Amino acid sequence: MPWFVKLEEGIVAKDRFDAVIPAHLAWLRGLEAGGHRPSSGYWSDRKGCNGAGAGGMLLFWAESWDEALTLVQSDPLIRQGCVRWTLHSWGLVFSASGLAPAPDPDPAGRGGMGQAARSDAARSETAAPDPSSAGETPVPPGSDLAPPAAPL
Repeated sequence: MPWFVKLEEGIVAKDRFDAVIPAHLAWLRGLEAGGHRPSSGYWSDRKGCNGAGAGGMLLFWAESWDEALTLVQSDPLIRQGCVRWTLHSWGLVFSASGLAPAPDPDPAGRGGMGQAARSDAARSETAAPDPSSAGETPVPPGSDLAPPAAPL
């Protein structure tokens, strides 16, 4: 499975952000149970848009860009409008820590990445919560739900 990275920056007050963390941790446990191998953490320098500092990174497996996007959009931190986020397909070049996915059955192509990774390699998305969701926080200023770039 290809790797994906969600980068996020807190955009709400720390107390509101922290109130959503238990649901976010439960969501991460669900990703683990689903075989997505999540690794998640916060920025240790604690600098973020909200002044108190918040934000972090999630590294995870997904079968495709569409699955990765669906998973990320279900994160409680996103659904509750706590973060501005970006999603990236990540082409792993070297891993000393066992992060490498199973060997690629089709190593031909750009950098030896398989078909699924090649089709997503140039895609990146920046977004905020969907304002059409009932009871959800509207899109914060400065965020957008831009369609991903066309594959190479």
